[in-house]
Amino acid sequence: MSDQSTFPPKTLFSSSSVPEQGGGWPVVGYWVESLLSPQGIPLAEKLFHEHACKSCAWGTKGFRDELGHPLQRCAKGVEAERGDLQAGIHQDFFREHTLVELAQLTSYQAERLGRLSQPLIHRQGSQHYEPLSWAEVYDLITSSLAAHPPEQAGSYSSGRGSNEAAFALQLFMRQWGSPHLADCSDLCHVPSTRGLGRMFGTGTSQVELADLKHCQCFVLAGSHAAANHPRLMNELIALRQRGGVVIVLNPVQEVGLLRFATPAQVGSLLLGSEIASLYLQPHPGSDAAVFLGIQKWLIEQDRVDRAFLATHTLDHEAVLEAVQQTAWEGILSACGLTYAEIAAAAQAIADHAGRTIFAWAMGITQQANGVENVFAIANTALMTGSAGKPGCGVMPIRGHSNVQGFGSMGVSSHLREAIRIGLESLVGRPLERMVGYSARHLMRACGAGQIHTLLCLGGNFYGANPDLQASRQALAQVDTIVYLATKPNIGHFQGLAARQTLLLPVLARGEESFATTVESGNNFVRLNQPGKTHLDRSKVVSEFQFICTLAQQLLGESPVPWSRMGDPDYLRQVIARVIPGYGAIATIAQTRQDFTIQGRIVHNATWPTSSGKAQMFPVPLPQLDPPTHAAVGLDPSQGGYPFILITARAYGQHNTVVYKEADPYRGMPHRHCVMMNPEDVARTGLQAHQRVTVRGVAGYLENIEILLGPIKPGSVLMFYPEANHLIRPCEDPQSDIPAFKRSPVVLIP
Repeated sequence: MSDQSTFPPKTLFSSSSVPEQGGGWPVVGYWVESLLSPQGIPLAEKLFHEHACKSCAWGTKGFRDELGHPLQRCAKGVEAERGDLQAGIHQDFFREHTLVELAQLTSYQAERLGRLSQPLIHRQGSQHYEPLSWAEVYDLITSSLAAHPPEQAGSYSSGRGSNEAAFALQLFMRQWGSPHLADCSDLCHVPSTRGLGRMFGTGTSQVELADLKHCQCFVLAGSHAAANHPRLMNELIALRQRGGVVIVLNPVQEVGLLRFATPAQVGSLLLGSEIASLYLQPHPGSDAAVFLGIQKWLIEQDRVDRAFLATHTLDHEAVLEAVQQTAWEGILSACGLTYAEIAAAAQAIADHAGRTIFAWAMGITQQANGVENVFAIANTALMTGSAGKPGCGVMPIRGHSNVQGFGSMGVSSHLREAIRIGLESLVGRPLERMVGYSARHLMRACGAGQIHTLLCLGGNFYGANPDLQASRQALAQVDTIVYLATKPNIGHFQGLAARQTLLLPVLARGEESFATTVESGNNFVRLNQPGKTHLDRSKVVSEFQFICTLAQQLLGESPVPWSRMGDPDYLRQVIARVIPGYGAIATIAQTRQDFTIQGRIVHNATWPTSSGKAQMFPVPLPQLDPPTHAAVGLDPSQGGYPFILITARAYGQHNTVVYKEADPYRGMPHRHCVMMNPEDVARTGLQAHQRVTVRGVAGYLENIEILLGPIKPGSVLMFYPEANHLIRPCEDPQSDIPAFKRSPVVLIP
């Protein structure tokens, strides 16, 4: 293997329906259209109101980032604000529409129904949700919880709530006696938390915004940041402008990762900006092989920082030995890249050793080897001395605006020891040591009749899980389900065979009458100022105060004074005592000073482990089974063509919430389509725009349109959550996360 030439980015797939770049004038047009709409004035008020963006965890506060830079709002935040400004659903709506009708709604249609504006209940045997009073709500829930052992209660939460709500939720559940605190992170970034936690003693990003200003190489793996985290593109544009390098690893060539025009810079808006210096398209699920290849090149070219490894890591010899024993033939076969491509990436990383940031999203974590993928990335950072210093490090890119805050507050099936100690002091007794149910295990427990009462704080527990038919059947076994939500979603209309399902309207963040906080993906805590709402406050509840009221009625005032906990200032003082690094939250409402959490940003190569060193782990070459008819329960004689399915979010989408049905970045005009590589279309004899049936392990979807796109041959892409109907993916044994990004399917003409 001697070809070490530079490998330029590949040419973008040519299609008249795909734009030449991401961002740009369409974003400006959306802003103008939004501000000129009937919602324009209240929307402008919301955008300028001092609260954290409701979109991704890269978000801003108002229009400013952590460093105070202006013009840092993205269109995704506008979508979220517009959604929350919808009128309340008319009081007769649920009387006029049966659950049979509502169960047919798509995610896009459910989102556009409007805001939930009164508490509702579905009783077993009824075809409708019906209104009820808040007094009845509390009575029904407390009665349901009190009638069964605490371990038969479970919760699921999303990251769109506040830190205050998250802390109250986990404290209530644990004092009640249940450790079953599943969270949306169980379905996205839990491999990052587990992998980084085992290596570094902290499971979050080790870099802050200022580090991005000084790095010279940025490795972006398994992320469509141009659509899902567009504010990050400003930093990548600035990096390229100062002569830096951006390396992208993604089986799909995303237009916005090649070129992006940011409205925050006039020159970029007018001319566009190049993003990727090098764009690699590995097979789905093979990222560990790519990083093993980079590591092998570093070893062979003597570009490993052995002095750094000897001083700051443990077991690096075993990692280096394992890489040396891994053959190039196996690496290249597994990932589907050439030696020249891997060498070009390794050369760039080596040339910027100590100044490289490694970032990733769900293309890395939603795999059967998600934790090992994280190990492989972090090992590469350590081998080049690109960790524990300013301007470099590891950076998982979180999705939900406060998903990391929920984890920090202790909303997890695995309670960290430091938090346990603080909580036991608070509740005055030892807490149960049993591990709670993660999201996948909680759904299975529901199906097995082991969960009697399920409390869902936001999110879409049904839609976010794979195998939607099994999820629907599982939820139907729960006696009492409580959904707290701002708007309806498809999960609220599925699995309603239970005795009672309560659908309760809550205030959106930024509408609370008191200050709350959230945490960014880079460990920065922001204060949300009190806001106003267009809804009737007597019928819509604060989720934080709802939990405190429920706890007070069920648990009383001792040893936890729940009536006082309902005061957010008092609760933040408790958080400051219990949650490591959160001391500054105690007075944040008074000082109005946002802060970086102590002990997480590492600039001195000393990590919060028992040794102060990073623990390295050898990573095996991923063993990826090819797609077959048998993998989805078909005989080859039944026809069709096997592929690997990648599920993905569209441009106008946030998690399961769909704001726009089309995805202009990929040239996909609707959500009932499958992206195929032109080579695969020619090989199979299928045709562009042909309608096919897509069969997966869990089910099938008919009348799916084939669209051509720049995806790795052998793979296809469909939209989530619709494609969850098809898949029952294997799970990472180290994190229980489903392999959403690699599932077998068969396309049948």
